[in-house]
Amino acid sequence: MDFHVLTLFPEMITESMKISITGRAIESGALTVNAVNIRDFAFNKHNKVDDYPFGGGAGMLMQAEPVYLAWESVQKTLEKPVRTIFLTPQGETFTQKKARELASEDALIFLCGHYEGIDERVLEEIVTDPISIGDYVLTGGELPALVVMDAVSRMVPGVLGNEESGETESFSAGLLEYPQYTRPQVWHGKEVPEVLLSGHHGNVDAWRREQSILRTLKSRPDLLPSSDLTNKEWAFVRALKKQWKEERAEEKKKDTLKKAEGCSAAADTASTKEDRS
Repeated sequence: MDFHVLTLFPEMITESMKISITGRAIESGALTVNAVNIRDFAFNKHNKVDDYPFGGGAGMLMQAEPVYLAWESVQKTLEKPVRTIFLTPQGETFTQKKARELASEDALIFLCGHYEGIDERVLEEIVTDPISIGDYVLTGGELPALVVMDAVSRMVPGVLGNEESGETESFSAGLLEYPQYTRPQVWHGKEVPEVLLSGHHGNVDAWRREQSILRTLKSRPDLLPSSDLTNKEWAFVRALKKQWKEERAEEKKKDTLKKAEGCSAAADTASTKEDRS
């Protein structure tokens, strides 16, 4: 996989990608990272690439021409048109499914905005995939680009030492990952679940699957409709929902009784004070 990143801060990209798994993948040749400085395509001695927005408003906008020329310089070196990803809150929310889709490409171009944004005309001309990593605002597109590249890299053959690990983590089956444990067997009085010590791989796999479903139902129930649950597992989900609903109703009942007892005790106290007076 070849990553080409159009940015005002190329060192932010290159230095970050040199670390850990992606760094080893770059050394092995599984990944390449080409950070292109947009300032190199400016038409002034100060390498200025921004200007005031037409119509007024706060901040500055990145100009279309330097961005386009930076993009063109990359595209000319490639054998075919490559998808260009623009990191923006207005884009499609990034998911594991999107990471898997992008990992099937031979190369990707990332455009990192800065200041108050980029002239819309160049975005319309070169961007194929507007992507957002969440509903918040950052200083620039470099950090989101790194997030996307990291997630995509893990799906590229040869990047992970254990090929299976990229497929068994959170979201790989539409579910959150199961809890994991390592030595020591007992820590702060908490023991590793017995099934993980059994050596029975079938039971371990079944327990992990159940825990993934349970964790997803608790933390991200919105993921379940698009997951690969079987009919039996959906029955398990419905049973859990019913159980939790009954437990909440019981807790609410206890709270109501406790409050009623508190009010009754307060009334008795007030009555006693009146009798004394």
